[in-house]
Amino acid sequence: MNFSDTIGISAAGMQVQAKRLQVAAENLANVETTGSTPGSDPYRRKTITFKEMLDRSTGSSSVGVREIGEDQSDFETHYDPGHPAADAKGMVKMPNVDTMTEILDTHEAQHSYEANLNTMQITRAMLTRTINLMK
Repeated sequence: MNFSDTIGISAAGMQVQAKRLQVAAENLANVETTGSTPGSDPYRRKTITFKEMLDRSTGSSSVGVREIGEDQSDFETHYDPGHPAADAKGMVKMPNVDTMTEILDTHEAQHSYEANLNTMQITRAMLTRTINLMK
């Protein structure tokens, strides 16, 4: 196996996990972002999906971001007749963001990022040892 392929695969894994962390951070930042006019929709939770990426020249498989989409689940409503986004019944649509889900996503992204970083460090150490043997 080519060491540069391994490092590239690990780097791709780190990139997608960093993007996953960014999406979760955006969701957490907008957990209370409502609409601004009566009956308007609040912030809609973003989702991220990954795809396999095949490097035909090396035959190695990597990962990339397939899509950043929106969670189409229903919004919860809260009674707050004084809110600018309240409908005629005083109900305000709240974002479909679950704080616990986002925190778990950040932890999973962190662990996956660290695993890819460790793989990269191990590959680098193996490459260094190989070069030292050739001296």
